Amino acid sequence: MNIFRNVVFVAALAGLVAGLVITALQTFYTVPLILQAETFENAEPAHDHAAPVATETAPAAPVEAHPHDEEGWAPADGAERTAFTALANIVTGIGFGLLLVVASEFAGGITGWRQGLFWGFAGFAVFALAPGLGLPPELPAMPAADLVARQVWWIATVAATGAGLWLVAFGGSAVLAVVGAALMVIPHIVGAPQPVSHDSPIPPDLHHDFVVAVTITNLVFWMLLGAAVGVFRTRFARGLEAPQGSLA
Repeated sequence: MNIFRNVVFVAALAGLVAGLVITALQTFYTVPLILQAETFENAEPAHDHAAPVATETAPAAPVEAHPHDEEGWAPADGAERTAFTALANIVTGIGFGLLLVVASEFAGGITGWRQGLFWGFAGFAVFALAPGLGLPPELPAMPAADLVARQVWWIATVAATGAGLWLVAFGGSAVLAVVGAALMVIPHIVGAPQPVSHDSPIPPDLHHDFVVAVTITNLVFWMLLGAAVGVFRTRFARGLEAPQGSLA
C-alpha cells in the first residue's frame, strides 16, 4: 500500500505541474488558432435543411441536424473556460503520469530529471508523435474519418509504438529490436482512416501552424512530465525500490 500511495503521489505532483504549464501554452498558442478557425467555420454558407440532392459527382448525403437552440452547457469564454481547461489538463497529466511511473518502475525507475527527459520523450513518441503522423490535430470545420475507426487506429498505434519502443530499449537482442521496429512501422503501413474528401474552409497555413503548435506543446508537456516524475520520485517516493539502471 505504501508503494501504491507513493506512485500516485508522484504522478499527481508531476501531472499538476505539467497540466498547469500546458494550459498556459495552449492559452497563448493553440487557443488563438482554434478561435481563428472558428471564424472560417461560422462564415460557411447556411446549410439547406431540405432533402439533399445527388449529382453525378457527389451522392446524396444525410442531413446533419443543427440544434442551435438546444446546445448543451459550455463554460463561458475567458477565466471559466481556462479553469475547466486547466482542470482537464491536470487530470490528463495525472493519468499519463501514472502510466509513466508504472512503466518506468518495471525498468528500475527514473533516477532524476535528466533520465526523466528520456522517458518523457518516449511518452511523447508513443502518445503524440506516432499517432499524429497518421491523424494530425484537426481544427473546427475540418473533415474527418469515422470516429470509431480513428479511435481503433489510434489505440492500435499507441500500443504498437509503446511495445516496439520497449523491445528496442529493453529487449536485449538484435532480433527483438528488429521486431520492435517493425511493430512501430506496421500501423503506418496499414494507414490511418481518412475522410472521403479533404475539402475544408480552413486555410492550409492555419492548419499547418496548428499542427506545429500542438506538437510543440505536447513535446513540452511530456518532457516536463518526465522530468517532474524524476524529481519527485527522488525526493518523495522513499517507499519505491532503489533506482536502477534504465534509459540513461
